[in-house]
Amino acid sequence: MNTRRKLQIVLLSGRISAGKTRLAAGLVDRHGATLVKTRELILRTLPRTRDKRQDLQRAGERLDRQTEGRWLAEALAALIDERRLNDELPEGLFVLDAVRINGQIEAIRRAFGDSVAHHVHLTASSETLENRFSQRKVRSDDGVTWSQAAANATERKVEGLAAFADTVINTDHCTPNDVSVRATALLGLIPRSVDQLVDVLVGGQFGSEGKGNIVGHIAPEYDLFVRVGGPNAGHQVYAVPMPEKYFHLPSGSERAPNAQLLLGPGAVIHPGKLLAEINTHKISADRLVIDEHAMIIEDVDREVEKAKLASMGSTAQGVGAASARKIMGRGGAENPPVRLAKDVPDLKPYIGQAQRVLDEAYCRGQRILLEGTQGTSLSLHHGPYPHVTSRDTTVSGCLADAGIAPGRVRRTIAVFRTYPIRVGGPSGDFGGAEITHEDIALRSGIPVEELKSREVTTTTGRSRRFGEFDWVQLHRSCVLNGPTDIALTFVDYLSVRNRDAYRFEQLTEETLRFIEEVERVSGQPVTLISTKFDWRNVIDRRSW
Repeated sequence: MNTRRKLQIVLLSGRISAGKTRLAAGLVDRHGATLVKTRELILRTLPRTRDKRQDLQRAGERLDRQTEGRWLAEALAALIDERRLNDELPEGLFVLDAVRINGQIEAIRRAFGDSVAHHVHLTASSETLENRFSQRKVRSDDGVTWSQAAANATERKVEGLAAFADTVINTDHCTPNDVSVRATALLGLIPRSVDQLVDVLVGGQFGSEGKGNIVGHIAPEYDLFVRVGGPNAGHQVYAVPMPEKYFHLPSGSERAPNAQLLLGPGAVIHPGKLLAEINTHKISADRLVIDEHAMIIEDVDREVEKAKLASMGSTAQGVGAASARKIMGRGGAENPPVRLAKDVPDLKPYIGQAQRVLDEAYCRGQRILLEGTQGTSLSLHHGPYPHVTSRDTTVSGCLADAGIAPGRVRRTIAVFRTYPIRVGGPSGDFGGAEITHEDIALRSGIPVEELKSREVTTTTGRSRRFGEFDWVQLHRSCVLNGPTDIALTFVDYLSVRNRDAYRFEQLTEETLRFIEEVERVSGQPVTLISTKFDWRNVIDRRSW
């Protein structure tokens, strides 16, 4: 998952307990750095040295006197060359904990270059250092008091290294995370600009636009997939012998098996259904991160929706009821109590922080796809209330649910189908005229029995209702989402002959005119065209 990057070496200095170990651990954890301890290099150089603080200090001082500090650069270079030989991390970020004299620093700068070596010095008051030292549990410190450790001749001079450092950080009143952010800014690990690395895909109608299969087509281009929403929306991707179905997971999960997966803090999760989905698609814990603040659906949430929302055609998956409890449960009086993802033991291997995952992806320049669920016309705020869902389904809503800034967005894809659908039953009106399966069969040449068997919802298995293509809906959805690209699906419903089209010019004349009109009304190009539900079903006209 890590992208290849140039060699960087962080040299840490500072008195005992200044915070070097925590900073080094943060760089390892957040940025995949390789930690190199000076004690390890001493033991490699003088293998008979006892692994005790005072013995290590004396051995290091002897090596410094003999080589004026060059031994450390030589030992570090040998270790890096060894890894190159074994094809382990030939490039990347190394953290040396710690340097003790300026001769060591100068030797490393000469050996690797100023652009490779970055010196970070940590400082703190004596009272803070003594207090931290008393709480340390380090094997090499056994039996050593603060006074003894601080009295070492080299240790007494370490504070003087602040004069040579690229940055000096006082850790008296900083948390370890504060120190990490300040240090990584020096290294350029925090981007100095807001790179547009995120593409967003949303439905432009009432859902079931074929978003999953569009995602399946473009999935190999991405390093990280993000999904928000809940299991009241299912996405399908073509696969043999059976289509892949996704209710919580991003639709690119199997098409891009090396990409990381993220469920954002605005996601709403049914643990049993999610765990079954993880098992079905064989998703490992090191690949999937579920934000700790994602809301958990309880059985009672489903029961509430069955009782209260049957009159409007709800899927009754509990997403809305759970979302309402998340809002009302801030006072702690909800029954059942609000549970977030971090409160579910079975989800523990996957729990993390979306902001951290996204921050790391930005730092590495990774491509990100945010997959919206349902459709723009089902937005709680922008749809025809009350026949709407429980969240904002526009690009803006999806970004907020994921925790992604608008300035990160590169492309926005709005997906429309040739005949919009709504769930069967009392799910609300179409903007235009409602039509039947028989109408589409007559126009397209597709057998009506095939349409009826195919057009059922992924989540509940209900029959779907059809409407004429709504040009006002197209315009309004584009105003709300600001797409850069339009994906048009189910063009075989215009003519079954389109199923044999693998290039744009092979589409029927009627279809080409329809696409021209979509581009004229939307003001954006139709760059992805789905001709049928098959592995080679998307005509790709993108220039990005």
